[in-house]
Amino acid sequence: MQETTAGVDAAEVAALKEIALSGGVDGERKVSCAALGERLDASSQTASRRLQRLESANLIEREVVADGQWISLTADGQSRLRGEYADYRRLFEDDAALTLSGTVTAGAGEGRHYISLSGYKRQFEERLGYEPYPGTLNVDLDEQSTRNRSELTAVEGVRIDEWEDEERTYGAATCYPARLDADAGSVEPVHVIVPDRTHHDEDQIELIAPEMLRDELGLADGDGVAVEIESA
Repeated sequence: MQETTAGVDAAEVAALKEIALSGGVDGERKVSCAALGERLDASSQTASRRLQRLESANLIEREVVADGQWISLTADGQSRLRGEYADYRRLFEDDAALTLSGTVTAGAGEGRHYISLSGYKRQFEERLGYEPYPGTLNVDLDEQSTRNRSELTAVEGVRIDEWEDEERTYGAATCYPARLDADAGSVEPVHVIVPDRTHHDEDQIELIAPEMLRDELGLADGDGVAVEIESA
């Protein structure tokens, strides 16, 4: 079983960065533990252990050969570094807002059911300050925003805890405060809701708000929107 990326420490992220800087983002690059250790001011054995941890966490793929290793970053590895990049942007850039752009799309209708459940509604009212419209607005992200979506992890969100009733346990989620912009105007408060367990791909997000967003902004499937994430 693979480890989660949360189990990777700062030293291993530093090794991941060195691999990326050597060209591991664009494809496979040959890396020796001795050379990597020298760049990290560590021994070859330490560098080797860090690579093993990165592989176990699914942040790199590697093939060991006689005189080194062919290594490339996985999608999770690139996502982890984008999260680090977002952290530093927020430290040093006053206007480092995260904006995700895409087009409105039809959802599967599950949002209406889950948003209306009492265990979620109570937490939304207490923690977001409003009762959401019973449904979500689904947005298909464009290519650039899909790559940037991982920067959400650098934003302080509002946690919605898991809860249970007599039949089952319902999972936790994180809500990120945002503003929704469209041709007809803007709406806030809006939150991007990201369940801990979701069937959505990285190229989609769901929005909740007090109002039905389609009606508020006259949106139809295929209309372009921009979601500006608000920093805490």
